[in-house]
Amino acid sequence: MSSSVQNPEAKFHQDSAAKAFDTVHRRKIKFNIGKYNAAVLRGREQYANYELARSRAAYFKDQAVRNLDRLLLQWEEKFTARGGKVIWARDSKEALEAIIKILEKKHAKLVVKSKSMTTEEIHLNAYLEKNGITPVETDLGEWIVQLAGQRPYHIVTPAMHMSKEDVNELFVKKLQTESTNDPQELTKTARRLLREKYTTADVGISGANFLIADTGAVALTENEGNARLSVTFPKVHIAIAGIEKIIPEMEMLDTFWPLLATAGTGQTVTIYNTLLNGPRRPEETDGPEEMYVVLLDNGRSKLLADQEKREALRCIRCGACLNACPVYKNIGGHSYETTYSGPIGSVISPHYNGLEQFKHLSFASSLCGACTSVCPVRIDLANLLLQNRRQAVNQGLTTAAERTGFKLWKTAMKRRKLIDMVPAFAKSYALNSLFKDSWGRRRADIHIAPKSFHALWEKRRGKSGSDKA
Repeated sequence: MSSSVQNPEAKFHQDSAAKAFDTVHRRKIKFNIGKYNAAVLRGREQYANYELARSRAAYFKDQAVRNLDRLLLQWEEKFTARGGKVIWARDSKEALEAIIKILEKKHAKLVVKSKSMTTEEIHLNAYLEKNGITPVETDLGEWIVQLAGQRPYHIVTPAMHMSKEDVNELFVKKLQTESTNDPQELTKTARRLLREKYTTADVGISGANFLIADTGAVALTENEGNARLSVTFPKVHIAIAGIEKIIPEMEMLDTFWPLLATAGTGQTVTIYNTLLNGPRRPEETDGPEEMYVVLLDNGRSKLLADQEKREALRCIRCGACLNACPVYKNIGGHSYETTYSGPIGSVISPHYNGLEQFKHLSFASSLCGACTSVCPVRIDLANLLLQNRRQAVNQGLTTAAERTGFKLWKTAMKRRKLIDMVPAFAKSYALNSLFKDSWGRRRADIHIAPKSFHALWEKRRGKSGSDKA
């Protein structure tokens, strides 16, 4: 990670160029996203009016974002009334310090985790390992990338970039298993090794798909049952949730759960949907004895304060925009060097991690609008990318060559005669020199026509006039 911290933009260009020309990688992603696209089309068939469902979800989330302060306090009151404990964290540092304090108090040495992008955002696994605690990812895809020493490649499907042959090779190398390309056998291996972790773990950690204000519940959505096992067996459960995960009412889940499943994986509904209202009560037979929820800000309130960009907080982390994005499909999830990749990552990462270091992500887009068209909560991602670009320009974060180039262009466009005075070869040389490291890196040199359209038009008009005479 050190190289990415030193120069994220340079590393992004280097990694994305390598992936874009990696035909094996592109074949895998094309295959996996192709399966996703087919599933989503089938999933939408459950709706009489899918566009109406998107509009309702967008409205619900917009209302939640606009009333975030009130709804979070309402949720906290309900959750704590049932014995839950809430920790407010302004940034990843505060979140990590609060989590390690709980783990040290419980003398925890082994932690089981269900899939959570928020824990990836605060780099929880690395922090726990640094403090002598072993974190074990229990989602199959997350477990695979953890075993491989990688970050999740995708918001929903962390190991999308790996084929069954890749997984087999990894298992043989890391686990000394018998070689097989049978996905069922590979899954059985993972299940067998993970089962014992649930019963021996000291603490279970999860994310939260939704926080429900009127009941104080935490909603978890998954397909494997590992999240339920992770939060049920250990005596302590810690959930880490971004403050934007709040929704006002329980009844809204009948909009969000099917929509998240359809947009995320093409399912009509995800297999396991769980509501957690706090620690185990006396009359209940299972569940944790203690439950904590860490409410994470980490740049979200800064985004909330920006009226032009706050709609990004509607995101329900379905991953649909990644699968639709031609840039993501070419350069892959790891090239972004951020927790959230693809269009939504390019929108929010500069605000969470710093515009100066991650402004380049908002420029890594064709602005085709595919991401906007598939977002289940109607976030205008293409427009938000433009807003980020404008902010970067206004703050003077562009290169000297770019600023010089556009200044010359502006001057020239406002003075038609000045353009015509400059010879074509000089204009070609100027453009190629200015943009050789950006536009010209993988394109042929620009050659300006000897005569401009204006000159040709004037010549034609002159001929037409003489003919009439």
